Amino acid sequence: MPFSPRLVFITASSVDEARNLAQRILEKHLAACVNIVPGLESHYWWQDKLESASEVQMIIKSSAEHFEALAEIIRWHHSYECPEIVAITPTEMSPEYQAWWESNCGNAS
Repeated sequence: MPFSPRLVFITASSVDEARNLAQRILEKHLAACVNIVPGLESHYWWQDKLESASEVQMIIKSSAEHFEALAEIIRWHHSYECPEIVAITPTEMSPEYQAWWESNCGNAS
């Protein structure tokens, strides 16, 4: 299977929710690593109202090949009606880190 690394950004409502999502993602080998960064303050439009909330940022080291399966887990287990699921392609990384990343998220079950 080819390997096309992706950084996937997700916000969660709490550290507990982020940990739950991370465990589900990692158990399926859909990512090599999930960073959980608490303390995010978000301001956004939702249903024609300006809202704000405390959130947790998740940064997931995954791949394009696993994106749909990863997104499905997020949609199924996330508390939000419309969770953020945004993937970007890293343009540069050390060969050693890329080898580690690929070896730890290449065997989805």
